[in-house]
This record gives sequence, C-alpha cells and structure tokens, in this order.
Amino acid sequence: MGLKEEFLKLLREDMEFRYAVIGLLGLEEILRRIDKNTEAIMRLQEQVAKHSEIIAEHSKAIKSLQEQVRSLQEQVVENTKAIRSLQEQVVEHSKAILALQRSVESLSKSIEKMASSIQSIGMRYEIFTEDAFRESIKYLIEDLLKEYKVERWIYYDEKGIVYGHPSIVEVDVLIKDKEHILVGYKAFTDRADVAELYRIGQ
Repeated sequence: MGLKEEFLKLLREDMEFRYAVIGLLGLEEILRRIDKNTEAIMRLQEQVAKHSEIIAEHSKAIKSLQEQVRSLQEQVVENTKAIRSLQEQVVEHSKAILALQRSVESLSKSIEKMASSIQSIGMRYEIFTEDAFRESIKYLIEDLLKEYKVERWIYYDEKGIVYGHPSIVEVDVLIKDKEHILVGYKAFTDRADVAELYRIGQ
C-alpha cells in the first residue's frame, strides 16, 4: 500500500488523525487570512499616514487662514476706529462751517447796514456841502464881488433831453447883463456830471 492510500485510509478509519488533519488545514487558512489582513492593515496604515500628512498640511493652511482672518479682523477694528474718528471730525467740521456761515451772514448784514448808513451819511453830506457851497458862492459873487447875480433856475424838461425822460431840472445861473452862466455844485464830480450840465445848457 502506497503513502497516498495509507493517508486516505487513516482519514477514513482514524478519527483522531482526521481531526488533526482538519485542524492543520484550518490553521493554514487562518495563517493565510492573517497574512492577508496584515497586508490590508499595512495598506490602511499607509493610507492613514498619507491622510495624516494631508491633514497636517490642511491644519497648517487652516492655521495660516486663521491668522489672516485675525489680522483682517484687527484691520477692520482699526478701520472702524479710523472711520469713527473721521465721522467725528466731519461732525466737528460741519459745526465749524455752520458757525462760520452764521458769522458770515451776520457780518454781511452788518456790512449792509454799514453801507446803508454810509450811503445815507454821504447823501446828507453831499446835500449839506452843496447847499453850503452854493450859499458861499452866492455870498462871494453877489455880496463881495458884486459881479453876478445868482438865481435858482427850475424848469420842466418835457422832451427828456437831460435825463432821457421828462423831468424837473434844477440849476444855478450866474447872471450879469445879458450873460448867463450855468453853475452846478457837487461834492464829487465825474464826466457824467459835466455831460449833464452840458445837456442842461442845451
């Protein structure tokens, strides 16, 4: 009987031998499966290591982003403070501008009142000086020199030759025999006054 036949006979007849063979076969399978699991675990460990590296890189990136966000938040806080300061300055400037506008309005009103007063004083002064000068000339010519007679000539300019429209014209006239000289008295004179006197003479 060969080895093979003997082995098969033992498997058929010897239960203890049969269990021993079954045990050996099961152990080999277990060892094979353990090897496969070991390989799978090693692959998983490699993947975990790679993932750990990726996670580490992501952690660094997240930390960098957090620092950037923190820096941006600080900048936002500083900008907010600067904007608030500028707003306060704008409010102060607006108040100052409003106060200046009120001062300018007040000064403008004061200047208008002053100009009106000066104009009124000027008109009174002009009337006063013209009247005083007229009386002085009249006294000089009539009483002292006795050369001319001074008359006040008032007439209605119907054609509007003097002022461009019909109006009453008043002027002083120095009279001597047939000679008549028109005289005008002004505190201040200009070319228009000369032209006016010329038109009166027409």
